[in-house]
Amino acid sequence: MLINRRTFLVATGVLTLAPEVSVAQLKDTYYEVLLRHTRWAETQYDATAGRYRRTDFGFAVVLGNAVLLTRGTYDAALAGVEKDVLEAHTLATIKHFAASNVLAGGAEWGKTLFWDTTFQSYFVLAARLLWPGLDAATRANVEAIARGQADYTTSLGTANDPRSGSWTPNGLTGGHRGDTKLEEMGVYAQALAPGLAWHGDGPGWREAFGRWSRNEAGLPAADLANPSTVDGVAISANTATNLHDTFIVENHGSFGPHYQEELWRTSGRNAVHFLLAGRPLPEVLTRQPNGELLWRTILATMSDAGEPLMPMVNDREHLYGRDVIPLAFRSTVLRDPMAARAEAALASRLLAYQAHPPVHRLAKFSGEAKYEPEARAELAISYLLHELRPPAEPVSEQDFFTRAAITIDHGADPGLLTHQSAAAWAGTVTKPGFTKLAWQPSHDDWLFKISGATPMLLPPTPVTGRDTTAYRKVRDGFDATASLLRFADGFAGTATLPTGTIVCALPLPGRVDVHNLAIAGMPGLSGSRTYTGSAGRVTVKAREGFRVDELTFPATTARHVRMTGITPHPTYGYSLFDFETGTRPAVTTASSSDPGYEPGRATDGDPATRWAVARAERGRADSWIAVDLGAATTVSRVRLRWETAAAVAYRVETSADGAAWTTVAEYPRPDLSTPGWLDVDGRAGFVARSAEPITVRGDTITVPAGLVEGYVRADLRKIAAEPAPDCPSGVLASTADGFLSLFNLTGADVTGTVRLRGTRLYRGTQVTTRDGTEYALTLPAATARVEAPWFTARGIPPGITAVVHDARSLTFRGGPAAFVLTHRDGHSLPVVLGRGERTVTFPLATPFPVNDLALGRVTFPDSVLPPGMSDPAAAVDGSQRTAWTPGRDGRMVVDLGAVHAIADVSLKWTHGRPPPHTVTYSLDGRTYGPAASARYVAVSTQWKPGYASLQSVVVTPSA
Repeated sequence: MLINRRTFLVATGVLTLAPEVSVAQLKDTYYEVLLRHTRWAETQYDATAGRYRRTDFGFAVVLGNAVLLTRGTYDAALAGVEKDVLEAHTLATIKHFAASNVLAGGAEWGKTLFWDTTFQSYFVLAARLLWPGLDAATRANVEAIARGQADYTTSLGTANDPRSGSWTPNGLTGGHRGDTKLEEMGVYAQALAPGLAWHGDGPGWREAFGRWSRNEAGLPAADLANPSTVDGVAISANTATNLHDTFIVENHGSFGPHYQEELWRTSGRNAVHFLLAGRPLPEVLTRQPNGELLWRTILATMSDAGEPLMPMVNDREHLYGRDVIPLAFRSTVLRDPMAARAEAALASRLLAYQAHPPVHRLAKFSGEAKYEPEARAELAISYLLHELRPPAEPVSEQDFFTRAAITIDHGADPGLLTHQSAAAWAGTVTKPGFTKLAWQPSHDDWLFKISGATPMLLPPTPVTGRDTTAYRKVRDGFDATASLLRFADGFAGTATLPTGTIVCALPLPGRVDVHNLAIAGMPGLSGSRTYTGSAGRVTVKAREGFRVDELTFPATTARHVRMTGITPHPTYGYSLFDFETGTRPAVTTASSSDPGYEPGRATDGDPATRWAVARAERGRADSWIAVDLGAATTVSRVRLRWETAAAVAYRVETSADGAAWTTVAEYPRPDLSTPGWLDVDGRAGFVARSAEPITVRGDTITVPAGLVEGYVRADLRKIAAEPAPDCPSGVLASTADGFLSLFNLTGADVTGTVRLRGTRLYRGTQVTTRDGTEYALTLPAATARVEAPWFTARGIPPGITAVVHDARSLTFRGGPAAFVLTHRDGHSLPVVLGRGERTVTFPLATPFPVNDLALGRVTFPDSVLPPGMSDPAAAVDGSQRTAWTPGRDGRMVVDLGAVHAIADVSLKWTHGRPPPHTVTYSLDGRTYGPAASARYVAVSTQWKPGYASLQSVVVTPSA
C-alpha cells in the first residue's frame, strides 16, 4: 500500500516530512488511521463481559469498526485484530447496548441529552452500516432509540432536559458571555437527526430540528430584518445570542475556536445520517444563518496544520482527531475550497501524529483518553462524508493564507485582537487569566506554546485598560494592529505588521515557551531546537517523558534541603515523583499538598507516587518541599523527577536548622545568553533593543524589558545592528520592516521628536537630517499606532520639511533641492524643490487612510441571502468593479463596528436608474430611523429588475 510505504519511510527517517495528502487520498488516509487506531479501540474490549466498555462511552468505537468492516480493504496487521474477531466484538456490543438503552427499555444509558445523545448518534450510525448482520430484536431496539429520542427531545420544547443536570441551551435565548450555547443547541439538534433521517417526520420532529439548527450560530441584531427563509422559516424568527457581535464564541470563560467548530461538527454528525439513509439534507445544513461570518473567525486563527489556534484554551489544542469532521463537512457538503485545503493539511499530519506516544491515539494532547471514542467516530464520519459527497478542490496553501489574511478587534469583552497575515498569525489576548501576545510565525502551531494560561511576552496579569486599533488594507492601505495595554503597575504595547513581524514594548522581561518534541514527519519536531545569537549557538534536545533535573553544586554541610518554587507550571503548579539528595530523609514536609499526594510520596522510593501542591495553591509561585536528613550531612547534588506539573523555575536551598536558608543552585541555568538577537531553530527570531541579553533556558526564551521585535525569517544580525529610534521619555518606537510603530507608555499625552535613520517618510511632519529624519510626534496618553512608509526620498538633503498628507500626496518646503521620491507601490518621481513650497501627488495612488466608516465593514444579510440579492459586502469593498444587486425591495445593513457621529452617507449607483431608496440609522441594530450618531446604517430600496445596482456606500464621520 502506498500510504503504508510512506509511513514506513517517515518512521525510518528516510523521509523526514510526511508528504501532503491530496483530496483523492483523504479517504485512504482516514481508513488507515482508523485501522491503526483499532489497536487502541481493542483496549476497550472487556473479554469477560464480551463487549466494549461503557466507561467514557468506550463502546462508541463500534462506528469506526463498522466503517472498517463494510468499506475499504481491511488490514489485520495494521489493526492488530482479525476481521472476524472485530466483527464479533462489534456485533455483540451493538446487540448489548441497543437492548440496554433506556429508550429501548433498558437502564444502562441513553435518552439523556448531555452527552448520551452524541454517542447514540454514533451508535445508530454504526448499527445502520451493519444492518444486515443484526438480528431482528437488535434492529427493533435501534429503531426504538432513534424514534424515542426524537420524540423525547421534541416533547421538551425549549425546556431543559431534567436528566442532564445543569446542562442547558438556555431556551432559545442562548448566550455568548463566558459560555456559548452553540454547543448545547447543537446537541438538541443532533438528538433529532437520526429519527428524521431513518424514520421520516414524526410529530414536531422537523420543526424542532430546524429551530435548534437555525439558532445554533445565533442571530445578530442587524440581521433581524433579513427576509430570507431556511426550510420555509424566516431567519427573523431566530432568537439566540450565541456569539458576540464580532462573531466570536466564548466557552468556559475563554475564546476557543474548537467550540466555534461545533456548528460544523454537529452538522457533520447529522448530515451523514441523511446522506446514508438516502434522504435530502434539510436546508438548514446547507444554508446556515451567519455561518460564514463565524467561519471567517476560524480562518482568522488557522494554523498551517489545518487546525485553529487556541490562545485561551488549555486542553483543546492539537486534538487532531476531533478537528477533522468540521473541515470534512465544509469540504464535502458546503463545497468550501478553503476548508478543503485545511482538511488536506490536517490529514497530512494524522499518521505522524498518531505514531507519536501514546501510539495510535487521536486526541492524545488533551491528556484525557475519554475523547478517543469520539475522535474515532468523527474520523469514521469524515470517511463516510467523502464517500457520499465529492469534496471541493482545495486552494493552494499560499492562496489559503492570502485569502485568510485579516485583522479583527473582537472587543474588550472577548479580549482578542487578531492578525492573520500571509506569513504569520498573531493575537493580543487581554482576557482575564490569558494575557499574552501570542505569535505563530509561518502559522506553525508546533513552534511556540500559546494555549491556555501559558504566558507569552506580555505580563500574565490582568489588563485594566485597553486601547486598540485594527488597520485594514482596504481602508488604511495595509493590515496591522496596535494596542496599548494598562496594568496595575505600568503599560505594555504590541504591534503586528503585514509582514508577519511583531513588535512589543515590554515593562518587564517577557517569556516564550518552545515546543520541543520528536515527532517523525512533523515539520520542526526533530527532537531538538537550535538557538543562534551573537554569543554563539546551542542545541537543546527534547525531553522524553517526565523531566528529570540533576543539579550539582559545591559540597556543603546541611541537615535540611528544600526546593522552593520561583515559577510554577502555568496550569498545575508543582508536582514531584522523586526528590533525591543521596541520603534518605527522616522527614519530608511541604508548603501544601493535595489529598493522596502528601510530601512523603516524593521520598518513599516508589517511582509511581508523587507529591503535588494543593489544588488551591497551584497558582502560588513560592510553594516548597523540604527534606530533613536527620543530621548534618554533606550534600552536593539534588535529583528532581517532575510530573507534568514541572517547575518552570526554582531554587535549591540548604539549612542547618530549617530556619535560615542558603541558595546553592537555581534552575534553569542559561543554555545561551546573547545580546541583541536570537534565531530560533531557523524558523523565527527576536531582536531586543536593550543592553540586557536574550536568554535560553531549556525550552524557555526570556527577552529583556523594553522594545522587542519578532521576525518570521530575516537577517537578524543586520537588523540588530541598526540603531533604534531616539524617542521622548515614556515613548518607544520601532522601524521594523520599514513601518513606524509608536507606543506611549505613560498616562499623559506626549509631544516631541522621534529621530529616525533613513529617508522613509511617514504620515505627518518630518524634517530631514544628515542621516535620517526628525519626526514630529503627538501621541495621546496610553495609545499606540502604526504608520506605513508611504514614500522614500533618495538623495534628499538635510533641512527639508516633508508633510505627508496621505498615501497619495505630500508637501515639501526648505529648498532648493533635487531628489527622487519613490512611492511604496514602486512608482518614482523626480522632485525639484525651489525656495517655495511644493506639493507632490501620485495620481494613481489611493489616498490612504480613507475617511469612510463603512469601508471593509461587516454587512447584512450575509450567509443566507434573499432570492435575487447579491452579497451586500460588494458595496463596501472599495472596488469600483463590484456592486450590490438588492433584489426585489432589497435592504442591506452596514455594521460600523461602534457608535460614530455621522456627517454624511453617500451612495454611488451603477449606470442606469437608481431605485427609490431610503437611508436609516440605528444604535442597536433593531430600531431604525433618522439619527446623528449610529452604529448601523441601513439602505432600503424599492428595487426591481432594470434598476441600477449599488456600487458603494460611503459613511463620512463628523469632524
